[in-house]
Amino acid sequence: MINIQQVFQKFFPEFNKVYTPNLMQQKAARDILNCKTSALGGNSYECEECGHIKIQYNSCRNRHCPMCQGINKSIWIDKRTKDIIDAPYFHVVFTIPLELQSLVYQNQKLLYTLMYEAVAETLQELSSDKKYLGAQTGFFSILHTWGQDLHYHPHIHTVILAGGLTKLNTWRSGSKKFFIPVKVLSKKFRGKFLYYLKKYYSENLLKFYGDMKQYETPNYFQHLLDLCYLKDWYTFSQRTFSSPLAVIKYLGNYTHRIAISNSRIISMDDDTVTFTVKSYKDNSKKKTLTLKGVEFIRRFLMHILPKGFVKIRYYGILANRNKKTKLSLCRKLTNSPIYKPQFEGLTTTEILCILLGKDITLCPECKKGKLREFKTLLKMGFP
Repeated sequence: MINIQQVFQKFFPEFNKVYTPNLMQQKAARDILNCKTSALGGNSYECEECGHIKIQYNSCRNRHCPMCQGINKSIWIDKRTKDIIDAPYFHVVFTIPLELQSLVYQNQKLLYTLMYEAVAETLQELSSDKKYLGAQTGFFSILHTWGQDLHYHPHIHTVILAGGLTKLNTWRSGSKKFFIPVKVLSKKFRGKFLYYLKKYYSENLLKFYGDMKQYETPNYFQHLLDLCYLKDWYTFSQRTFSSPLAVIKYLGNYTHRIAISNSRIISMDDDTVTFTVKSYKDNSKKKTLTLKGVEFIRRFLMHILPKGFVKIRYYGILANRNKKTKLSLCRKLTNSPIYKPQFEGLTTTEILCILLGKDITLCPECKKGKLREFKTLLKMGFP
């Protein structure tokens, strides 16, 4: 089975001859190449019964590495169980038009943050309006920057409660359908984003490169804004699963997702990489796409986030500052069930045993003895 690491091993040297990745892209590539190899060091384990030696190398823990997301995702899901409110949740997706994608890519940290803020202000203002809900709801947002074919496609996934806390500290439920019309959401989000974008331009905060250089001129930039105001910004909403625990598991599919998982890679030869894609224009039918190896690497690295960028952000009654007060009150008002996190207080090894459904400390040779760590292996590669 082909994985991302093998693709980088084969094509990254050639990619480096053609392109100049930024520091975060270089780090992600190096981490993926070194993940679970001697370059990152590891530990030696010896069986207490038969003396069998097992070497286990360290993971890179990079959030863009497909080999490191499984346990992180499971731990995130487990922690969120204690925050569950027994109410419907809706999954909403906010996108920006094609005309703005290059500008966003050239100003990633600034405009990714603007996407979050425009979504947050949109949902907070509309949900507090008595016309729609008249209460403070809770939601969290996650940035994804890719489409199925790995092209650049920045969009925000938001999961929002269909209910909230009124000014009188009572719980108000939304309707079975999403309580804010999608067209209203789309129009408000568009207005918010473009308002702040124009403000950033007037404050000289935006950078323009390549084909976008022309928009440094005020008339051209205004033309870009006018064009974007005229477009319908695609916004999508659907209800998640009704069971509170099922909702959390559903959300986990988005929180730690990266541009492409190992399972989607079908094959690789001397020049190309072939992987599966969902064709949303053809009823989500699975198809295959073949790219040159260097082009595959280029597209993958476009989705490396800026250093220190917070990907999962919480708002309203789900915000950290409200957990002990408003969230706790909402759980009482809705008679939400109490779930004890399964992994709380456990070591990584103990968590892995639960996830894999087997004792990973058991000797693979004699099947009787326990593996005990007896030596730490130093890193052989870059720090």
